Order: sequence, then C-alpha cells, then structure tokens
Amino acid sequence: MSSLTISSDNIHLFAYTNENCLSGPVRGVVVNFHGLGHRDMKHEPDGFDLLFARHNILTVFPYYGPWVWMNNQAIAYVDQVLAALWERHNLTNHIPWVSSGGSMGGLSALVYARYAATTPAACAVNCPVCDLPYHATERDDLPRTMLVSFSHYPEGVEAGMRRHSPVHIAGQLPKIPYLVIHGDADMAVNKEAHSDKLVSLMQNHDVEYIEVPGMAHCDLHAAPDALKRYQEFIIHHATNP
Repeated sequence: MSSLTISSDNIHLFAYTNENCLSGPVRGVVVNFHGLGHRDMKHEPDGFDLLFARHNILTVFPYYGPWVWMNNQAIAYVDQVLAALWERHNLTNHIPWVSSGGSMGGLSALVYARYAATTPAACAVNCPVCDLPYHATERDDLPRTMLVSFSHYPEGVEAGMRRHSPVHIAGQLPKIPYLVIHGDADMAVNKEAHSDKLVSLMQNHDVEYIEVPGMAHCDLHAAPDALKRYQEFIIHHATNP
C-alpha cells in the first residue's frame, strides 16, 4: 500500500488518534479539527484524549493542512481518514461520531457536518469562525490563507468561501444537536460577527448557545463551567447511538 494512500494500516501518517489509550471497544468517535496555522503531527494524548478514552471514545485529529478552511480537498481528506478508521476498528454505521473544534477548527466542524460522507450525531464548537468572507477583513494575516484555500475553485475565491462559510450555509446544516460556545472577550474572532450571527440563523435547529463573559479566544480552561458542558455534550452524543 502506498504511503500516499490513506488506509487502515497507515492512518498514523494522516491523523492522530487516542486508540492506544482505550481500554475496550470503541463506543463512539469525536473528530477534533485544528485551528489556523497548525503544522505539527501530534504524538501524545492531551487531556481531552485521556478523558474521552475513559469512555472508550476514539478521538481523531486529522492532519489536513494549516491553511485549509475546510475546502473541498480537506473534506475529501477527512472522509478518507474516517473511512480508514471505520475499517481499522471494524466499526458499524451505528457508531456515533461528533464533529468538534475551535476557531478555524470550529468552522471546519460545522462545514464538515454539512458536507461529510456520513452525518455526525452532533457538533460542538468553541469560538468558531462563522462568517468567512467577513473574517477575511478581520485580521491582516487571513486573506493569504483564504486565497491558498479557495483559489482553485472555478467559481472564484469569494464564491468558494461562501460555500464553506457557516452563516452562508446555515439553512443547509444537518438537523443535529449543536453546542456553540463563545467568549465576549475574543479579540481574534468577534463574537457578534460570528457566533451571534450563526445562532440567529439556526432557529430551526437544536442549538445550545453558551456566551461566556470575559473569555478570550478559545480559552475554555478559563471557563470551567463551559468546559465541563463542552465535555459532557461530546461524551453524551458520542456514546448514545
């Protein structure tokens, strides 16, 4: 098998999992999408990996690229990662999985829930980017990343961005439970322009919105009640088919 083909045998080249921490059969899966700029391969479990392992929840951290706003190439990549993991662990279609992430990873979790080959059981996001075209104007370091991510789209960069922007596809998001957490002290992803806007567009969805006073960007460890709810939400939906 080529090392350029994602398979059940070489999944460690394309994603990190906590499979070595599990004590029994996989009860559910949580995919954790990383934020902008992440380049390194992960080699050790973090606190989330260890917590979920105690419930025999398989965590997955796909290495889909540092400047990828869950474009069509990233979607295809994650589809292949999950297919390989389902084969590796002999999982059935009844095994639930949860889409999760923060910042660009939050956008990725939402967008992937829409386009994934298999719809997740739930989606949990922390300080997510929700309006991608607006976000291109929010910071000087962002336009280059979006050009890289969407310049290959035949319809153009801006149209491609709208196809992968949660507020622009809010009506197409699957009817699953969502948990959205955002701090009002977030200086990187403005709460009013992103999560507030998305939640207002999802009135016909099952959305729990936790607004955290004083919390900075993605800093759940400074908001223990929100962190606890985030963990509980994922555990519940990843272990209840």
